[in-house]
Amino acid sequence: MSTPSAAAVAARLARVRAHADALSLDALVVTHLPNVRYLTGFVGTGGLVVLTRSRCFLVVDFRYDTAARTVAADLGRDLVTVEVSDRSYDETLVGILQREHAARIGVEAAWLPVGRYNLLSTSLRSSSGESAATTLVPTERLVERVRMVKDEGEIAIFREAGRRLSTIARRLPSFVAPGRRERDVAFAIDVAMHEAGFTRPAFDTIAASGPNSALPHARPTDRALAVGEPTVLDFGGVYDGYCVDLTRTVQLGPSGPELDRLYNAVELAQRTAIAAVRPGIRPSVIDAAARQVLEAQGLGEAFGHGTGHGLGLEIHEDPRVSRAVAGLPDDPVEPGMVFTIEPGAYVPGVGGVRIEDDVLVTADGCEVLTDAPKRVLGA
Repeated sequence: MSTPSAAAVAARLARVRAHADALSLDALVVTHLPNVRYLTGFVGTGGLVVLTRSRCFLVVDFRYDTAARTVAADLGRDLVTVEVSDRSYDETLVGILQREHAARIGVEAAWLPVGRYNLLSTSLRSSSGESAATTLVPTERLVERVRMVKDEGEIAIFREAGRRLSTIARRLPSFVAPGRRERDVAFAIDVAMHEAGFTRPAFDTIAASGPNSALPHARPTDRALAVGEPTVLDFGGVYDGYCVDLTRTVQLGPSGPELDRLYNAVELAQRTAIAAVRPGIRPSVIDAAARQVLEAQGLGEAFGHGTGHGLGLEIHEDPRVSRAVAGLPDDPVEPGMVFTIEPGAYVPGVGGVRIEDDVLVTADGCEVLTDAPKRVLGA
């Protein structure tokens, strides 16, 4: 597992600091572990970051003393200072904030529980005295906003991960056969991802056949695959820390006119949405490109989820490629963003079809990172 370069970490810290400065923050407390990893390269089940205007403190407990110091030493340039907590994380955190004279302190509203927020606020007040005006400021997506645009190192990882996932996708006909159970197919795909060099599945692999294919997030069951039915296979892996995601629908034997209609409509919807991806376009417009194709085919009601989601250190990140919703971001996409394009149509009594690929926004359009046939026939 590679560590981001010193130049990449320095650029990430600078971009997050710019967002923090815009809110007049003296410090930003980062508790969401994927964000901690993004800012420092440190991977663990515990830890936090305190980012001030001039320093980045990585706080860990004794379990990660050596690992954290190794990461910091590899980065060099005094980018990250390691503090090992010999008490609780929050006691160490309060000590750093006091020592740095931080008065206006940003916290990650989505990731800091209310109880911990209240305890931290009380601890800061009691340790600083009544004369000190310490304020906790809930913030939204400061680090996630930076994570949306991938740097050169991240893009290289995505290209390799997409290549490896595509290799598995081209093998799908060998996994799908009449009489084979859904959960056995899902397991075979998981084994293939392990053999391809993925650390783990990015989520529970979906293998949904026949009537189950009309359920967008069906779990694999003991149901046996049958001739004439579609099987939706949605799978993804974690490669060097980053998640990729792909869906194909495998048809066993003849599909019939109703299933053919679904296949053709979904394939056209995906192709149209991919063609719409370019810098400056809003995610909701990309979603509409796919949605309008399906609506024109009378399948608008059969497409109930969004067209895509961002990818990165987590399987679901910004941007969300869906209908515009008041209060949720719909900012234009930028070069360096990576997200899925995955329209689908699900009709009870007929079945379901979903086709998903990963795309990278480029200066003049997009690059499709996953490459495998859209229509897949089983054995």
